[in-house]
Amino acid sequence: MSWTSLQSLPTDILRVPPASERLSFDTYTFLAYILPPCLAYHVVALLVILPGTRILRIALWPLIALLAFRAAVYVDFTGGNPQRTFLNLIFALIMFSFVMRMLEWTLQKDPLKRHLRPAGSSPSVLMDALDLSTNMRGVGWNWSKSLRFPPDERPTSRLWFVIYVLLSAWFHSFISGVLHLTVQSFSPETFTVLSGGTIFDPTLPPLIRYIRSTILSILVAFGIYTVMQLNYDIATLFGVTVLRQDPAQWPPVFDKPWKTDSLRDFWGYRWHQLFRRTFVVIGGWPLGSLFGHVGYVFGTFLGSGIFHNIVVVMINQNVEWWCMVLSFGMMAVGIVLEQMFTRLTGRQVGGWLGRVWTMAWLLAWGSMMVDGFARAGMFASSDVSNTAAPAKGVVEHYVPAFDRWLRACAS
Repeated sequence: MSWTSLQSLPTDILRVPPASERLSFDTYTFLAYILPPCLAYHVVALLVILPGTRILRIALWPLIALLAFRAAVYVDFTGGNPQRTFLNLIFALIMFSFVMRMLEWTLQKDPLKRHLRPAGSSPSVLMDALDLSTNMRGVGWNWSKSLRFPPDERPTSRLWFVIYVLLSAWFHSFISGVLHLTVQSFSPETFTVLSGGTIFDPTLPPLIRYIRSTILSILVAFGIYTVMQLNYDIATLFGVTVLRQDPAQWPPVFDKPWKTDSLRDFWGYRWHQLFRRTFVVIGGWPLGSLFGHVGYVFGTFLGSGIFHNIVVVMINQNVEWWCMVLSFGMMAVGIVLEQMFTRLTGRQVGGWLGRVWTMAWLLAWGSMMVDGFARAGMFASSDVSNTAAPAKGVVEHYVPAFDRWLRACAS
């Protein structure tokens, strides 16, 4: 695209253009669309650690939010390949996170303070701003003191730490590919095309239908886990080797979520907390100020539902908006029910009964969430299955055979 195209920039930046009007990623779109909100994001990260800048932050936020929205809806990273729609999705979520984090920084009255730096480093405002802008959980910052991090069992030596994380990235890359390929093999005619399809096969009787959808939901849950762990490993490697950060600045992102024995334990600790602050800012604080603790819980999960709905809409605008909001809203209901149980009995939800309860609730409402992803065509819009090439033949042989056996049980 020529530089003269600057004269034809859309005047209505709140308009979401159709796919045919999106601009391909190139030098022009990088400089004109992507770079401005990214630089502004880092500037606000610098301002929030300096005193006397709140008025300036308030003035800047609406403009930067519009720049981020403009970049998210106009730049196309697919290169004309619909199978790479997930790249547009990832970028849109990054811009959304930028806007929400800057909103929090805009509302911050006192400067944020950092109390953990790499060993031997000197305090630097610029480096602190860079760390804040990339530190999703606030590791080493005063705003994350209430957040509990998983115990770290990785090597303490920098060299062995890097080797461990590198092996973890390779392992989770392979497993995520195997899981993705497994899900697709259950229903190649629907899960490998962008039009998508439901995990609840209406041709099957209810029992077999829900057994099959439960298996698919479990596979997708572990797939999300491995992809998130892979991305975190890559970010950890970059931070420790390139930015020379201390390994302590990258604590584990998960804590064996399959061992959870309550919904509160799962969502509040064992599952990743990378976007927790974003969800709190979107809904937890506003509803919490109106309805107290219950409003805070429901508002936070409402924020999560909105966030995940953006994921679905960015892929397929025909999927109902309520599927994600309802799924995450019911997680809030479950946590409130646990709190009511504790008040009535004086006991915390836990033990093997707590584990059964948690898994049953997660699968019941999580299946609806997974179905939304499936109907949006999300399982077809990623090429991570290429990492599973060594296992492709085995998966494509045995998974369809297992699916045929399930269907045979229904006849």
